[in-house]
Amino acid sequence: MNQPGAAASMGTRDRAILPPAARAAVEAEVGEIRRVEPVASGLNSTFAAVLHTADAAVFVKGTPSDHPRVRGLHREVAIAPYLAGIAPPLRWHLDVAGWDLLGFDYLPGRVADLSPGSDDLAAVACTLARLGELEPPDLPLLRIEQRWTGLADDADLALLTGDHLLHTDLNPNNVLISDGRAWLVDWAWPTLGAAWIDLAGAALWLIAEGHIPAAAEAWAHTLPAWNHAPAESLDTFVAVNARLWAQIADNDPQPWKLDIRNAANQWLTHRSS
Repeated sequence: MNQPGAAASMGTRDRAILPPAARAAVEAEVGEIRRVEPVASGLNSTFAAVLHTADAAVFVKGTPSDHPRVRGLHREVAIAPYLAGIAPPLRWHLDVAGWDLLGFDYLPGRVADLSPGSDDLAAVACTLARLGELEPPDLPLLRIEQRWTGLADDADLALLTGDHLLHTDLNPNNVLISDGRAWLVDWAWPTLGAAWIDLAGAALWLIAEGHIPAAAEAWAHTLPAWNHAPAESLDTFVAVNARLWAQIADNDPQPWKLDIRNAANQWLTHRSS
């Protein structure tokens, strides 16, 4: 993710995380680093920390330049200019000393609480509504039917198509609450598709966080884009995600992956009944 939710306490190893040449390049951008606050949450970066200078702070994430995840960082760089008011601004991108590093405005905040009754749900809905109003960027982005090829037949995947910009990974670690607003971070997989797909993706995480499927759908129903989603298209989304998360959990059965797999199955049962 792009910003810290729960940050690990500073350790004695913090100054050794980046090689000296990479650290020097970062200091040329931000000034002398006085303190490094490692970020515990987030899955897509080898290095993630808030760097404190004498009078400011910046969030920096990165990975070795030869790591497969560097492609996700490059997608973040490309999409960043289109995300004003949705994601923290990207200030600089460095490729130095074998490291690819991104520097973002630091927004103090926390990971979103998507559990039933959370005050964060309204803020998340507001930001998703703003995202749905953005013009699609003039970039060669993958389309949702390309991302999910093989998880349904072409006719079903055609029900998900569209030209709206999607985040597609709205797990709570990628939703930062800062000053009452929700910011969407970690744009490693920007995608084009139907306007309601991110709402459905968020609803799936709501189920994983304790909502019953009917309540998650009721939350999504408060946003206009949801009302343009045909029932058949939603059924396809849920079936695709049940298959997707079954594959992911089978390959790597971490508890959070099992939770989202179970949520997808719960939703599938609800829509099939």
